[in-house]
Amino acid sequence: MAKEFKLSAERLEELKKELVYLKTVREKEVADQIKEARSFGDLSENSEYDEAKNEQGKLYSRIAEVENILQNCVVIEEHEQDPNAVRLGSSIKVLDLEFNEEERYQVVGSQEADPMNGRISEDSPFGRALLGRAVGDEVYVEAPAGLLRYQILEIQK
Repeated sequence: MAKEFKLSAERLEELKKELVYLKTVREKEVADQIKEARSFGDLSENSEYDEAKNEQGKLYSRIAEVENILQNCVVIEEHEQDPNAVRLGSSIKVLDLEFNEEERYQVVGSQEADPMNGRISEDSPFGRALLGRAVGDEVYVEAPAGLLRYQILEIQK
């Protein structure tokens, strides 16, 4: 069975637009690069041709990847049984109980994760620990550095 990708509605639209761009504009650009490189003569010693073919391979790989995501995605719904619990799409404020520091995160699908910008995957240990929890709950996360402890201070949808 194919892996299921969880996406926000915004990310779904971004991927659809990217796919259209890749299949129209970018594919034509790469085809033009190959055509131009062929005009330089002997293909066995033509670095421009090799580079253009590599670019074509990367392009087709990305097209296949985006198509796979779009075929196997589930859009994150805005309604949930418990509106006060952390779920995909929730923005949360937590208190790091060890360092007494407040931090903000958004729980997103794995395709949207960007930990350096506070967007954590629901597949990550921290994301899994947060899901279904409510304000005031303490969350424990096993990490290579040891057990991390957080308290949920705020949840926004």
